[in-house]
Amino acid sequence: MPLELYLDLFSQPCRSVYIFAKKNNIPFDFKKISLMEGDHYGEDFGKVNMMRKVPAMRDGEFCLAESVAMMIYMVEKFKTPDYWYPADLHKRARVNEYLSWQHMSIRMHGSKMFWVKVLIPKIMGREVPQEKRDAAIEDLDESLKWLEEKFLQDGPFIAGDHISLADLVAIVEVYQPVGAGVDVFEGRPKLSAWRDRVRQEIGPELFDEAHQGIMGAIEVVKTLDSSKMQAFRPRIQKMFF
Repeated sequence: MPLELYLDLFSQPCRSVYIFAKKNNIPFDFKKISLMEGDHYGEDFGKVNMMRKVPAMRDGEFCLAESVAMMIYMVEKFKTPDYWYPADLHKRARVNEYLSWQHMSIRMHGSKMFWVKVLIPKIMGREVPQEKRDAAIEDLDESLKWLEEKFLQDGPFIAGDHISLADLVAIVEVYQPVGAGVDVFEGRPKLSAWRDRVRQEIGPELFDEAHQGIMGAIEVVKTLDSSKMQAFRPRIQKMFF
């Protein structure tokens, strides 16, 4: 029986899970969940993940949340190539180090940029104040600096000579602000070269397929009914206005 993967490819963690499963020929049923349409609030999805977040996975009667946990589950169940999550103590520690760091840094700040540039203007009907936009850019720049200087340094990939879960999780987060029109690769040749290596290792066709939605997000959001996203207004008002 194939896995059931509940995904919205506008979501960075969903893209990492999707790419990992496809790249490793893991059989799965793609259960599309539209966050912007509120599909995650449906009764059936609540039985898969009571936290109502994507990605989510069901393997028979076993359900799992959190993208990193899901990919490690697939590593262990399907015996994927070692380089994804190396058995070597130090290499695995490097992967775990990045996966532990990224939640409150590149993930947070890349996501914030997408909200500031794309979603909040649609929901609120006005731009985020300039000082808040400037602060979001500064936070993103700082995270990208650490990605380059601490995690990549002079190596081809985060954990050494081969792609790993760390690179996969990193690249999908880096592309979230790109989808908002922010060229994070401009003036960053090291980051650009790493991006090209990761894309080549994943396979350009799969990489581009997974990112097709986010790269067209600005135009897609213009067509959305903002009334379906009004539940976000109080929190946005508190945080940005």
